Amino acid sequence: MNKLDLIKRNTEEIITEEKLKTLLKKKNPRVYCGYEPSGEIHLGHLVTITKLLDLQEAGFQVVILFADYHAFLNQKGDWKFINEQVKHWKKGFKAAGLTKAEFVVGSSFQTKKEYQEDVLKLSSSITINRALRSMQQVARDIENAKVSQVIYPFMQIVDIKHLKLDAVQSGIEQRKIHMMGSENFSKIDCKTPLFIHTPLINSLKGPGSKMSSSEKESFISIRDSDEAIKKKINKTHCVAGEKNSPILEIIKLIIFPRVKMFIMNRPTKFGGSLKFDDYEKLEKGFTSKKIHPLDLKNSVSEYLINIITPIRKAYK
Repeated sequence: MNKLDLIKRNTEEIITEEKLKTLLKKKNPRVYCGYEPSGEIHLGHLVTITKLLDLQEAGFQVVILFADYHAFLNQKGDWKFINEQVKHWKKGFKAAGLTKAEFVVGSSFQTKKEYQEDVLKLSSSITINRALRSMQQVARDIENAKVSQVIYPFMQIVDIKHLKLDAVQSGIEQRKIHMMGSENFSKIDCKTPLFIHTPLINSLKGPGSKMSSSEKESFISIRDSDEAIKKKINKTHCVAGEKNSPILEIIKLIIFPRVKMFIMNRPTKFGGSLKFDDYEKLEKGFTSKKIHPLDLKNSVSEYLINIITPIRKAYK
């Protein structure tokens, strides 16, 4: 697979592909993804981690921002909790394969005068309503938003300038913040970067809610035991013939990027083993009801255990 196809794989949106093609000609362009260090690292995070691994393979310098101030502003915990989380998350991300990444903690540069001046410039030109709208898929308890949650998106835009980034990678839930940034980067003397947005995995409970660290039954953690993984997958929403399933999302976004062949072992009396060399063939088999949900769940459990076990061991 060439570099362009590798980066485009499993993306929701690239703004713009022409900018991506230009960056691929540059030596070690800088791309980042920012994370609020709170709760468990789970399958939702593995989606962006997987894309960062693709970008790393394609020659990008990957920067991981542990956005401790953002976590505080978004009411994810007190400073003692957040500082402990930063240590755990750095260890977890390295265990997940990002050993060549540059790790940056937000508070190491976000209190500098030049940074704060850029935040104030943005705050004087963007309305409160626009800032709140940009946070609709990101903020906790948006209906009772605090002033801190309006400052949050300004800082996320300014991060891009001060980390000297060529590209930004994130889940699609960050899109409104990035588009607000695109309209205002010139105000802080910053070029608009490339944006690479990946899809979100639904909660294990089913479509309609995203996977969240605040709800244990909605996600699978990189620290979950083999038994916990099997139990959670068995309880995951998956209806025969239904395309919109967390199980299929896990296969597409996490498993297939790591395997050349998806093998589903079944007893001979149920048709024997099935092999799929691309996701679309597997999805077609499931939506046409040629694959039973339980057989698919059993296979997904096996693959996730193979992926998570070495991460869990390195994380200890």
